[in-house]
Amino acid sequence: MWFVFAAAAATCFGLRGILYQWTSQRPIERSLLLFGVYLSGTLIALGINVFTGQPWSRGVVIGLLMGLFSFIANASMYKGYAVGKASLIALFTGLPPVIVVIAAYLLWGETLNIWQLLSFVVVILGLLLIKYSQDFKIGQLKGLQWGLLTMLFFGMTDLSSKQATLLGASTLPLLAVMYGTGATLFGTQWAINRFKASRHAVRIAAAEVEGSATYTETAPETVATPNQWSNGKTLGWGMFVGISNVAGMIFLIPAFREGVTGIVSAISAMNVVFVLLYARFYLKEIMSRREISGLTLALAGIVLLRLLA
Repeated sequence: MWFVFAAAAATCFGLRGILYQWTSQRPIERSLLLFGVYLSGTLIALGINVFTGQPWSRGVVIGLLMGLFSFIANASMYKGYAVGKASLIALFTGLPPVIVVIAAYLLWGETLNIWQLLSFVVVILGLLLIKYSQDFKIGQLKGLQWGLLTMLFFGMTDLSSKQATLLGASTLPLLAVMYGTGATLFGTQWAINRFKASRHAVRIAAAEVEGSATYTETAPETVATPNQWSNGKTLGWGMFVGISNVAGMIFLIPAFREGVTGIVSAISAMNVVFVLLYARFYLKEIMSRREISGLTLALAGIVLLRLLA
């Protein structure tokens, strides 16, 4: 059964990446969207737990850290999809094992064998090929920056998840705390952005009343555009996207508990393939031979790392 759970998690996370990429190209308020994603996760986890009755142990406190790290990771991933190539951002969503293996060595003394070291060499070589591709442009470099942040904080989320399982935390209460924390952070960010946007509007109005044409302050990202989605539509869509997010986590945690960790990780990492296929065949992204070689090597390194960890 754990194999089915792992495959289902990979499918859910792949769908999440596709929805994030598609949504990032729409005139939508990012913080409100992600607030909806995490609000959905919170409500679903709490709602299911009403029927399952999983206990609330002390380990669920780790969900606070999971929520914080996931907040940063998801915000970075969404921003990366907005400014960079979908295939590159998707690649970095599959690279957190690099962070996890290094941190596991430092925290718990887990050593690397020869196959794991080989995997790291393959991954690094792949990343170097991508970084120094002749087709790499400034916008894609910016996307690479967000991809690296995504990799780092998804890795930290995984480490926090592992610590929570070591403390005996139940899946649904843990996810409720995690998503509740993320919803609070994104909701606060949205409120701050609205406040900044309103102040910007007041200053523009004051400048117009005074007859000044020299007001040049940069508008906040949340200033509405003529075609921008309404708050209700944005929130509703975010809650829909959140279903794929929380479903992936609900499937993944039992898979880790019941199955072989390395194999489960390898299967769940295959969510990257869904986004890569979407980028290649739907978005029609054209990649140079060097980028294709880098992506292939890096993906091969991910598979080796997860299979042999």
